[in-house]
Amino acid sequence: MAAGGVKQALGELNKDSFVTLLSKLIGESKYVQNNPPDLIPEEDRIVRHVLDVLRPFSTATGGGPLVINHVAYKPNRGNLIVEYPGTQPGKILSFVGMHMDVVTAIPSEWDFDPFTLSIDGDKLRGRGTTDCLGHVALVAELMRRLGETKPQLKSTVVAVFIASEENSSIPGVGVDALVKDKLLDKLKQGPLFWIDTADKQPCIGTGGMIPWKLHVSGKLFHSGLAHKAINPLELAMEALKEIQSRFYRDFPPHQNEKVYGFATPSTMKPTQWSYPGGGINQIPAECTVCGDVRLTISFDEAMSGVACNLDSRGFHVLCKATEEVVGHVKPYSITGSLPLIRELQEEGFDVQTSGYGIVHFLLHASSLLYTIARLVLGDSWFEVAAPYKCHRGGESLLVAGLALRFQSQKVLLPCKKTAEEIGLLQKWRERIVPMLTHGRNLKPSTSNM
Repeated sequence: MAAGGVKQALGELNKDSFVTLLSKLIGESKYVQNNPPDLIPEEDRIVRHVLDVLRPFSTATGGGPLVINHVAYKPNRGNLIVEYPGTQPGKILSFVGMHMDVVTAIPSEWDFDPFTLSIDGDKLRGRGTTDCLGHVALVAELMRRLGETKPQLKSTVVAVFIASEENSSIPGVGVDALVKDKLLDKLKQGPLFWIDTADKQPCIGTGGMIPWKLHVSGKLFHSGLAHKAINPLELAMEALKEIQSRFYRDFPPHQNEKVYGFATPSTMKPTQWSYPGGGINQIPAECTVCGDVRLTISFDEAMSGVACNLDSRGFHVLCKATEEVVGHVKPYSITGSLPLIRELQEEGFDVQTSGYGIVHFLLHASSLLYTIARLVLGDSWFEVAAPYKCHRGGESLLVAGLALRFQSQKVLLPCKKTAEEIGLLQKWRERIVPMLTHGRNLKPSTSNM
């Protein structure tokens, strides 16, 4: 069947049906949070709702052509493989990666109940609407329409709803186990679309990741007698400054970053800081700084990045479909890591990635950054999109706003910015810097940090 005939047969997305299903899935999100050992998701709660939608059109009930396989390796933690058979053997395409677990949410930090679907204008809100229960509902609706309308397709269409994507500390639960048991082998015969990104554009690359830890030993003493102490905090800051300087010299922006549309170059930065504790007047004996390296091109790092095959027919079809539906196509890459996709690539799958929804930096009223943003930007600003444009050394606006470097109350501009961004930085300098510096000039040295 020609593409136009398929679209005509399937029709438009039934929004009422989609929202009804998504509402049920978000209602289960509290029980599919993935953060072992405290929170172990029960993905079968999601499976049951998807089965309620698809089973009436399955071979199991005699109501349709869908072949459904519920595969579980742990109690209450199932995966779901749904197949719509095509007419031509060997032709296949698949949608994989719609995971049925979510990251944790603390209700007190949200402006609305994260575990209940709410609608604000044209926005659907709740934990998992984008990552990734919204994709579960979307692909489930697609498979339902295939089973309902029964178009004659040359290619078999397979949807794989997976468990355990957000946390890999408990192995052998999700797609890794399905691949190991060769349940997905036939998907290698065609493009595999991993549906777990956002912003409605093809994601064609991800970054590699190396975790690191720096432990610094000093000498404990009273801060009033600093000459008798060795301050590990200052040592750590000086050491990290030198390490970062060397990193950015050794790993400058790469020419392929433009080809793959990376928003940032490779980065190295701290993300955690710990020390044994003590009074404010006590210089500690030790501290530990942890962080990660994000690489835009693949080295022999601990967790390799992904580069999708730009010559794949699947990639070209995805771009064409995106342009037709969205109105434009702009493939992009991120320095976030997606190890499951990398593993599929290494197993011989032609992986292309995309997804729907919008990723933006939400600032909640209870957070310090939200308060600062309102002071800087005015009450009319409630969210800031694309906060990653300048991502080196803790100098990005708002994301690491409190770590901005100051010199005589002038914010340094380490990379080219738009007029709008320069205006935002100027507002930051005028309104926030005086509050943070209490009217004094701060020099970017460890003695003032």
